[in-house]
Amino acid sequence: MDDRQLTFETDLVGLDPNAWLGEVDDICDELGFFEQLGTSHFAGFLEAGNNLLVTFENIEQALAHNPDAEPRGFAYARHDGWSHLALLSMGESWFRDPMVFEFFDRLVDDGFFEDFETIIYYGANAAGYAAAAFSVAAPGAIVIALRPQATLDARLTGWDPRYKAQRRQDFTGRYGYAPEMIEGAGQVFIAYDPVQRLDAGHAALFHKPHVTALPCPLLGTAIDRAFDRMGIHDVMLKLAMEGVLDSRRFTQLLRARRYDQTYIRTLVNWLIMNDHKRLAIIICDYMLQRGQNEFFASTREALSHHKDD
Repeated sequence: MDDRQLTFETDLVGLDPNAWLGEVDDICDELGFFEQLGTSHFAGFLEAGNNLLVTFENIEQALAHNPDAEPRGFAYARHDGWSHLALLSMGESWFRDPMVFEFFDRLVDDGFFEDFETIIYYGANAAGYAAAAFSVAAPGAIVIALRPQATLDARLTGWDPRYKAQRRQDFTGRYGYAPEMIEGAGQVFIAYDPVQRLDAGHAALFHKPHVTALPCPLLGTAIDRAFDRMGIHDVMLKLAMEGVLDSRRFTQLLRARRYDQTYIRTLVNWLIMNDHKRLAIIICDYMLQRGQNEFFASTREALSHHKDD
């Protein structure tokens, strides 16, 4: 399979999930394949070059937040000639569906992953769990999981009170415990916000020697959206595909947060909550020098009457 960029256009913004799926189905049918996996999961493939990006995505989140409302790999098939396999879910399912298991079993039996030189498994949140868990199907693959859960099996993560409804699903069977499923992977990158204690607890369970932790302080529970705002999502994936992503390069990328007003507002609020008012004032002054902003102006005014302890 030679590297080749695919030529196709999409018009997905503003569609409802069913219409969106119909459009994605048509594109993938023409350039690869599309399958429905049970009632709430779908797989779409674009056949391009020797590099493969496997993404796990929530359809509603992709519609609301992805560039051009596309599956995240479409742009790479178009501009970089990467092949793309998109696993899509209606709702936050953690992809715990026997039909999804069977789909990956078939890919393994057919030698699907053997056709590619470099493979990345990517996902965020519940899809980050899935990216890690299903990477076992492609030994040697690179895994990039943003804020993944290790499992929702209460016996292993009973300290996490979240996701009560989803915990009724079976996380004890095949493709179940994500930190074990990555044993055969190549490099594994786990991005998380250490300020979010429960998320940090899940991240700590991914502790194999080939795992690189990517702490993202104060980026919260939507790290994928923060990366998009900062313009580093694309660079991170390309560095990973080139085999040169590491903690040093990621730290360099993360410096872009100094230009992200959402992050700066969060930082200022965190400093105030932790009694570092003087530092908060310095940051507000710096942001005001760069341009007027009501948040930083009003916060600076309120802080001007206080002193840091």
